[in-house]
Amino acid sequence: MKFLKYLPLLFFGFIQAQEEIVHSIYFEFDKFALNEKEVNEAINFIKKTDSTRIESIQIFGYTDDVGKDAYNFKLSTKRANAIQDKFIESGIRSKIIVTIEGKGRILIDDDIVENLPEKRSKNRRVDVVVNLKPLPKIEIPGFYTTIQKNHIVGDHIYLENVLFQRGSSKLEFKSKTDLDKIARLLQKYKNLQFEIQGHVCCTPPYQKEAIDMDTKKRQLSINRAQSVYKYLIFKKISKDRMTFKGYGNTVPLGKGTQYDRRVELVITKI
Repeated sequence: MKFLKYLPLLFFGFIQAQEEIVHSIYFEFDKFALNEKEVNEAINFIKKTDSTRIESIQIFGYTDDVGKDAYNFKLSTKRANAIQDKFIESGIRSKIIVTIEGKGRILIDDDIVENLPEKRSKNRRVDVVVNLKPLPKIEIPGFYTTIQKNHIVGDHIYLENVLFQRGSSKLEFKSKTDLDKIARLLQKYKNLQFEIQGHVCCTPPYQKEAIDMDTKKRQLSINRAQSVYKYLIFKKISKDRMTFKGYGNTVPLGKGTQYDRRVELVITKI
């Protein structure tokens, strides 16, 4: 079924979900002093974004994995606060900045042994997350938001209400409610077999996958797909009917990041 990985590239989905775009600002080791050039680039990044679509801005500070947790939380918070102050000074409205949070240190993957200084330098940063209002739906053949009576192999069912917290693979209550409806339809149409596909967006260019903040492993899209898989098993959907796989950021739809952060069922057999 290798064609399933590439099939989404043939379509432009109708997915409606809140889009977020991320800009990172980097810091020297053990410092929270601002690099004026990087800060100005971040300010321009926000000011060039369509202001009618900006829902909110979140600022998250991080450190590398060197040092104690308590110290790193304080340092990451100072970094986030420094960016907030500069944004407000530049005229960005404070009321749209809804989160200023220090996250502490970012752990290095167990299997990373090369270029540790470079990896750590990428973790000494502040991420500015701009949340945008959803774009209108774009309806196209082959993409659906629920199970249909007559599917063909290759159809995509986008789980538009199966949402996750940033960096998490844990299903929320609303997601489980939507999956309950999907499970009832899958019980009705017992002939359908499918792959549960997890996708992510907005990772740095050198990373194909995102870190799951719950497990600390770089397999967020896999874990999100597996969460849906396990929940459907709990709802009495046979394991024989489904598989799951994470595709990271390798299957963009070419219509923007809001279309690439998704979990979907892809019909493999009818």
